[in-house]
Parts: sequence; structure tokens; C-alpha cells
Amino acid sequence: MIGALKQVEADRKVEDVAREVGVSKHTLYAWKAKYGGMDVTHAQEAKQLRDENNRLRKLVADLSLDKEAPSGNDGQQCDCGSQNRSRQSIHVQRVATQINT
Repeated sequence: MIGALKQVEADRKVEDVAREVGVSKHTLYAWKAKYGGMDVTHAQEAKQLRDENNRLRKLVADLSLDKEAPSGNDGQQCDCGSQNRSRQSIHVQRVATQINT
């Protein structure tokens, strides 16, 4: 990815570089917007930070879900696992959206 961006910076045509790398020119432009001017170590560090951020977001979402778990069934077990997983998924998405803003 960084190699392809360096080729574009060296005045090669975006279409040619994209064809060689096997991506669309739009993907190459997206990479340029995201990683333009970075070297390999900076790009790797940015990826590690994004991965860590995603891991922490999931952790916060799980903890928030545990905290907000409904207890209105008087301690009885609910046999509705798929519905609960669906609700959890929606809640995780909501919390992740709140964290992003």
C-alpha cells in the first residue's frame, strides 16, 4: 500500500499503479487520503492504534451492555437466546456509534 502511494508520488499514473496493485483507482485515492505522506512504520503504527481502539470500543460496549442488562423477569431464565443476541448486537452498534461521535 505504501509502496503504491510512493509510486503515485513519483508521478506515475494512478490508473497504472492501481492496475498493477490490483485495486481500483478510487481505492488508491482513499489510501492516499488516509496514508499519504506516511512511511511504512507510521502506517503500521496507525493500524495498531485503530485495532486497539476497536478492541477498546468493543470492551466498553460489552461493559455497558452488562450494566444495562434488564432484570425485569423476576430472576427467571429466559429461553430467548436469539432475541437477546439480536438486542445485544443493536446495543453494541449504538454504543459504538456514541463513542465515534
